[in-house]
Amino acid sequence: MASDNDFSHFMIGGVNSGSGKTTVTLGLLRALKRRGLPVAPFKCGPDYIDPLLHRQAAGRASINLDGFFGNLDSYRPYASSARVALIEGVMGLYDGIGSESFSGSSAEVAATLNIPVVLVVNARGIAGSIAPLIHGFNSWCEEVRIIGVIANNTGSEYHAQLLGEALDKAGLPPLLGALKRDTRWTLPERHLGLDTAKLDEQWLDALAQEIEANIDIDRLLALSRSKYPAHVNTEDFPPPRLRLGLASDEAFCFYYQENLDILRRKGVEIVPFSPLADTALPENLNGLYLGGGYPELYAATLAANYPMLDAIRKFAAEHFVYGECGGYLYLLQAIRDLDGHRHELLRLLPGEARMNPRLAALGYRQLSGKWGKCKGHEFHYSSLIAASTTENPPLWDNACSVRGVAAPAGSIRGRVAGSYVHLHFASSPGIVEQFIKELSS
Repeated sequence: MASDNDFSHFMIGGVNSGSGKTTVTLGLLRALKRRGLPVAPFKCGPDYIDPLLHRQAAGRASINLDGFFGNLDSYRPYASSARVALIEGVMGLYDGIGSESFSGSSAEVAATLNIPVVLVVNARGIAGSIAPLIHGFNSWCEEVRIIGVIANNTGSEYHAQLLGEALDKAGLPPLLGALKRDTRWTLPERHLGLDTAKLDEQWLDALAQEIEANIDIDRLLALSRSKYPAHVNTEDFPPPRLRLGLASDEAFCFYYQENLDILRRKGVEIVPFSPLADTALPENLNGLYLGGGYPELYAATLAANYPMLDAIRKFAAEHFVYGECGGYLYLLQAIRDLDGHRHELLRLLPGEARMNPRLAALGYRQLSGKWGKCKGHEFHYSSLIAASTTENPPLWDNACSVRGVAAPAGSIRGRVAGSYVHLHFASSPGIVEQFIKELSS
């Protein structure tokens, strides 16, 4: 175990969405990995894509931290096996569920866990104005400690010099570095499944070199030194007694890592398989978990994999099968893509999904129904045609948004269940027990 002085942790926060948080985070993760420093990545909020990018950059699973899900206590166990913990914020630093509180914000995570913040600013078009901007963020909440600033989108070395001088003269947190305006570091659009959360390795290494050359990483690590968290082995799993097949490929890749670890601690072995490429299920499974992803991009391939469709249908006649979001679409009768083409899928749950050019649903959900209560998140561009019937009741009698809008969600047919909502198991021990019950019966 390293000494207490060998641990650093910090959050990469933003003035607003689009400030460059993810680019800076990915570059730092890869740069720290290249230095040989074990780094634990985290993501504030319910996002499913950024943690996949974190995993690729750092070579280590990224954990979501979310006050709404109630899992902030998960930070220290996962951070304790690393030399550096890097948390990427969500939206702007103080943006949360509502305008009257910090609930669901990056600031809530930073304040609750006493994590210092490095604020990323899109500096295009500003110079001395950075001082009052940072002053406002720095003085807004005394529980949130900002230790430095990274300027993104600067025009020149002189521009960066002006920004640093403005902060120094005002006695504000220092400029730790500046990234020049460069289209090479622009991340691709990720809505509508246009990107499958896989980055080019050479791009990541080049970004890390850019970060090393322009951000004072040594100073950042020194400013963010902290006492080492008490070590907890997050991979101390008991011998497995149940086997859960996990859909895992380009079409199904959105899972909360903590969900899988919680199941492992209950004696569940996670067994990956590919609905795209495999023609048979792994042997001796007790159930299937079909997570979110991009089934609409691969609908034709999924629909043409008749051996896998038949295998899952036969399996579902006697075993538990659960799908959420993309996995839920796979369980339906068909998907209609943006061109209107209909792709017939598993036909295990009623209804069809139709892809839309615009976002159909986004936000947290509080759930109640046959499986008890749980919390989750919904994000999708598709809409459901002909949902559950009286013969196939909803999985959730009540899926309530933070604005109080409620409606039934998903459906159940026999041992098969699914909905659009990504569940977070840490929000409800009861939902974990329900999973174990379903797998065991």
